[in-house]
Amino acid sequence: MKFRIRMMAAMALPLLVLCGGIALAGARNAGLTRSLVRVMSATDDASRVGCTPSARTVSRACKDTARGDYWLTVAKCQNLSTQDELESCQEEARDELAERREECADQLVARLEVCDALGDAPYNPEIDPANFVAGIDNPLLPYIPGTIWTYEAETEDGMETIIVAVTGATREILGVTCTVVHDMVYLDGELIEDTFDWYAQDVTGRVWYFGELSYELEDGVIVNLEGSWEAGVDGASPGIVMPGAPMVGLVYRQEFLLGEAEDMGEVVSLDETVSVPYGDFTGALMTYDFAPVEPDVLEAKFYVPGVGLVLEVDQETGERAELVDVVTP
Repeated sequence: MKFRIRMMAAMALPLLVLCGGIALAGARNAGLTRSLVRVMSATDDASRVGCTPSARTVSRACKDTARGDYWLTVAKCQNLSTQDELESCQEEARDELAERREECADQLVARLEVCDALGDAPYNPEIDPANFVAGIDNPLLPYIPGTIWTYEAETEDGMETIIVAVTGATREILGVTCTVVHDMVYLDGELIEDTFDWYAQDVTGRVWYFGELSYELEDGVIVNLEGSWEAGVDGASPGIVMPGAPMVGLVYRQEFLLGEAEDMGEVVSLDETVSVPYGDFTGALMTYDFAPVEPDVLEAKFYVPGVGLVLEVDQETGERAELVDVVTP
C-alpha cells in the first residue's frame, strides 16, 4: 500500500505540469507530500499500543470530528438568504470550533494524567467468570436485592430525587452473572433519567461495573440513550466501582469506552466523618470521581460500611446529593 501511494505521488507531478505549469505543480505536490506525511504519521501512531498512544489517537479523533462538524455547519450557512446571516452563522461556527478544539486539548491533558497514574499498559482486563461470586456483599457497596436508597439534591434546576433500587434480576455479560440495579432521577417529581446498571463482585471483593442502559426523558418521552454502554461491545471494558481493599492513593478505572464512558475513581480517605439527613457517620471512605471526557467535573463521594453511598458533593458547584432513606429487604 505504501508503494502505491509513492507511485501516485510521483505521477502527480507531470500531470499537474500539463494542467498549469511547473510552479503550480510543485506547490500542489508539496501539499500532497505534507498530507502524505500526516497520514504516515497517523499510521505510525496507530501501530503503537498503550495508554498514551490511545490518548493521543482519541484526541486526533476529537479534533477531526470538531473540524468535520465545523465544515458541515459552514455548508449550512451557505444556504442562508443574506450576507449578514451568512457571516453571523460562520462566526458562530468558528467560535464553536475553537471551543471544541480547546475541549479536545483539555481531554488529552486529562487522559495523559490518567496514563501517568495507571501506567502506560493498554487497558484490557481479563474477565474469567470463574473469578466472580454470586451476589454483591462488599460492605461499602452492599447491593443486596430489595435494598432501596433515596437521595435528595437541591440543584439550580430544582429538587432532584434519586432512587437506587437493587432488583432481583440478573444479566449475563462476558459470561459473568451481573446484578441489575435500577437508578431513577426525578426533577421536581418528574422522571428525567431511568437507568439500569450491571454490577458483579469478584472473589477478592471488588465490585465491577459491566455497563448500563440509560434513558434520558423529557415530558415522559425518551429523547436519547447517551451514556449507555456494555462491556464487550464496541471496545468497551468493565471497570471497578469499589475496590475490595481500598487504600489511600489508589486510582482505578470505573468504566471504559473511549469518548463515552471513562469514569475514574481515587481513594482519598478511609476515616471521614459525614452527616446527612439519614444519620451521622464516622469511618467513611471518601473518593474523588472524575472523567477525562469532562475534565472540569470532580465529585467527592462518601461510603459508609454496611450502608453504602451516603453523600455526593460536586466540588465545583457545591451541590450535595444526600442520603435521606434506606429500605432493606
